[in-house]
Amino acid sequence: MHTVAVLALDRVIPFDLSTPIEVFARTRLPDGRPGYQIRVCAEKPEIDAGAFTLRAPWGLEGLKGADTIIVPGTADIAAPLAPAVRDALRSAAADGTRIASICSGTFPLAATGLLDGLRATTHWIAAAQLAADHSEIDVDPDVLYVDNGQILTSAGAAAGLDLCLHMIRRDYGSAVAADAARLCVMPLEREGGQAQFIVHDRTPTPQGSVLEPLLTWLQDNLARDLTLADIAAYDGTSTRTLIRRFREQTGTTPLQWLHRARIRQAQHLLETTRHPVERIGTQVGFGSPTAFRDRFKRTTGVSPHAYRRAFS
Repeated sequence: MHTVAVLALDRVIPFDLSTPIEVFARTRLPDGRPGYQIRVCAEKPEIDAGAFTLRAPWGLEGLKGADTIIVPGTADIAAPLAPAVRDALRSAAADGTRIASICSGTFPLAATGLLDGLRATTHWIAAAQLAADHSEIDVDPDVLYVDNGQILTSAGAAAGLDLCLHMIRRDYGSAVAADAARLCVMPLEREGGQAQFIVHDRTPTPQGSVLEPLLTWLQDNLARDLTLADIAAYDGTSTRTLIRRFREQTGTTPLQWLHRARIRQAQHLLETTRHPVERIGTQVGFGSPTAFRDRFKRTTGVSPHAYRRAFS
C-alpha cells in the first residue's frame, strides 16, 4: 500500500492539512481495498493550527519510508525552517520519496533547496514573494499545480485537491481518480490557469440539483450540434434563466460546460481507444477536425495526438 505522510509544521493551515488526509484516505481501489495509508507527522509535540492545537501521532520519523510526503501551507511564510525538518525532507528526497507542497507549503519546501532550478507555483497572492525570496526557482503564478516528477507544488486552497487527484491518477489510473473526485464532490476541470486534467468516464454533475437531469441529458447527447436555444428548450426554460441557473450551480455557462464535457469524453476516447483523432472529434460533437484540435489544445494545452502519446 502507498504510504502518504502529511507534515504539519507550526501554524499549519487546517484546510491544507486536511485536504490530503481526506482525499487519500477516501481513495479506494477497484476491489475495495484502500489505496493509501496516511501518517500525520509533526515537527514537535504540539503544533499551532490557528483555531486549535494539533498533536500528531507521528514525529519526523514518520517521514522515513513514506512513498509520498505532503507539505501543507503555513500561515507564516517567513518562518525559518527548522534544521531537523530541512534535513528530513532532503533525506527523503535523496531516497526517492515523492514530495508535494500545497499552497504556501511551497515556502518551506523551497527552503530545503529541493525546488532549485525547477518550475513551481504557490498561492497567487504569495507568488511574487516566492520569486523574490528564491530567484533560482521558476515561479509560475498562473497554474493550479506543477508536476516535476518527484517534486510537485500546488497553488492555494482548492488547488490542493487538484494536485491530490492528479497524484492518485498517476498512482492508480483515471478510474480510481474519478471515483475519488466524486467522493470529494470536486469538479475536475476548472476555468483559468494551466489545463491539467484527470480523465474520467463522465463529467461530474451536481447530484440532487435541479440541473442534474439536464446535465445527464447533455452528457448523453455530446455528439449533437446543440445550441443554447436547444438546451433551454429541452429544459423548458428561457435562455436567460438557463444561464443564471448554470452560473449558480456549476460556476460556468451551458455551452462552456458542454465544451468541457466534450473534451473530457475526447480524453477518455484518446486514452482507451485507437479511433482516429478525426473520428473522435466527430463522436464528441465537433463539426470539423480543425475545430476539435483547436478547442482541445486551448483546453488542455496539448494537441489530441500529443495527449494520446502521453496517456494512452
